[in-house]
Amino acid sequence: MTLRTSTAAASLLACATLAVQAAGISDDKVRIGVLSDMSGQYADSGGKGSVEAAKMAVEDFGAKVLGKPVEVVFADHQNKADIGGTKARQWWDAEGVDMIVDINNSAIAGAVFTMAKERGKVAISTGALSTGLTNEFCGPTSIHYTVDSYSLGKSAVQSILAQGKKDWYIVAVDYAYGKVTAATVTDFVKEGGGKVLGTVYHPFNASDFSSFMMQAQASKAQVIALANATQDTVNSIKTAREFGMTKNLTFVPQLIYINDAHAMGLELGQGLTFATAFYWDRNDASREWAKKYQARMKKMPSMNQASVYSAVTQYLKAIEAAGTDDGLAVTKQLKTMKINDMFSQNGYVREDGRMVHDMFLVQMKTPKESKGPWDYYKILDTIPGEQAFQPLSKSTCSLVTQK
Repeated sequence: MTLRTSTAAASLLACATLAVQAAGISDDKVRIGVLSDMSGQYADSGGKGSVEAAKMAVEDFGAKVLGKPVEVVFADHQNKADIGGTKARQWWDAEGVDMIVDINNSAIAGAVFTMAKERGKVAISTGALSTGLTNEFCGPTSIHYTVDSYSLGKSAVQSILAQGKKDWYIVAVDYAYGKVTAATVTDFVKEGGGKVLGTVYHPFNASDFSSFMMQAQASKAQVIALANATQDTVNSIKTAREFGMTKNLTFVPQLIYINDAHAMGLELGQGLTFATAFYWDRNDASREWAKKYQARMKKMPSMNQASVYSAVTQYLKAIEAAGTDDGLAVTKQLKTMKINDMFSQNGYVREDGRMVHDMFLVQMKTPKESKGPWDYYKILDTIPGEQAFQPLSKSTCSLVTQK
């Protein structure tokens, strides 16, 4: 046997050995880690609700895959990149976690996606919003599942521009999500023939929005876009109403969870128009699942929590189909699957890791239109996923082959 033949034989043997090792379930258990904000501003739209949604998905799947048990673990990232990154590293390097889900903070999600790429582990962000996750942070085992600033902004901005309201002002939170969202809104407004008269940034979890609303009011804009989230969005609208701004100006929040709608109430929120990926009362499947969730959590699920259930279910289906929990094999399988369930309509995972699905333009009802608690939205339009999300032609992901 020549040296070349010997080397080739050894390589084939090594590949065969790796293939055998990759098949089946590593450590005889599939561990799913829910990394979320458990105690801060995003806890209501993620947190314990995301953990419960993941557990529901595992239970409904039968608590086993390929004959091996499935376990859900969770941790609080506290909205701190160092804490979130440390926990992800610990889970993957020492505790046998196979997939991390939720990650409802863009900075933390970027760090986790980078580690997933290095380790060949699966990361599915259902809660982060930066388009960077499918651009500079994209990886072969990372998936951005729910929404992003592009999909949330495009539908709402185009709808308001169509009403002839061209002069905009942006109030944004001062971190990655707010900056990316403000830039995205600016692009959409300009593309639609409008003008952005100014942008002001406020601290995360700000205690007082008076000065920011005064600057917005002084701009003489017709439309105020809110590039913030959860309690910051609610407090922005409350302050605007106190100043009498909601009577004459149009407010376009870029992100509203059902939890936020519940917190502000219809008296304050009536008429707000925005995009969402999920509404519990949309169809029979969403209603059936949401009522099961409500029975456990005493509230309706956010789109993040609903998408955690969907993502965990689809992940387990992909393991079953691939015959292994190997990260690369599972993600490759996911990218061949059609995703239609209580959350996703016409869903599929693209090469850049973006899960494309239909979006919905909704408007908050008036108190008289509502039939009871949690009956908050009117669905105005369905936006096909191909129109809602950033096209691959604009992608900077290294995995995308530009044509």
